[in-house]
Amino acid sequence: MKKQTGIWLDKEKAVVITLNDHGYNLKIIESEIETRERYDGEKKKFGRFGNQFLNEETKKKRRVEEQTNKYLKRIFNNVKNVNEIVLFGPASLKRKLAEMIKSDLVMADKLKAVKTSDIMTQNQMVAWVKKFYK
Repeated sequence: MKKQTGIWLDKEKAVVITLNDHGYNLKIIESEIETRERYDGEKKKFGRFGNQFLNEETKKKRRVEEQTNKYLKRIFNNVKNVNEIVLFGPASLKRKLAEMIKSDLVMADKLKAVKTSDIMTQNQMVAWVKKFYK
C-alpha cells in the first residue's frame, strides 16, 4: 500500500497522519516557535549608542524565523519516505512547507494538495485525511 500522509499544522504543533494497511499512524511534532518573549527589565524598544540605534525587534524577528525554519525542516524530514502528501490547517505555515517540498526534486511530485481548514480534533483530522484519499 502507498504511504498516504496528511499533515495538519499551525504554529504550535504539526499532526502527521499516515494511512497504512492496519489503519493509521499519528505523530505529533511540537513547535518551538516563541510567539512572545519578554526579558527581565525590558522597557525601551531600542538602545542608543552614539548615532546608532539597536532594535531588539529585529533580533526577535530573526529568532522566530530561525525557529520556524527548524520546525518546518523537522516536519519535512519526518515525511521523506511517504508516497503522497496533503497539507492542511489554519496557519499560513503550510504554504512555506509546500514551498520547501516543491523545492526538493524527489519530494516535489509527492505533494498532492494544500488546503485550508479550521482547528480540528485528532479524530476529525484522521477522518479528513481518509476522505481526501478515498
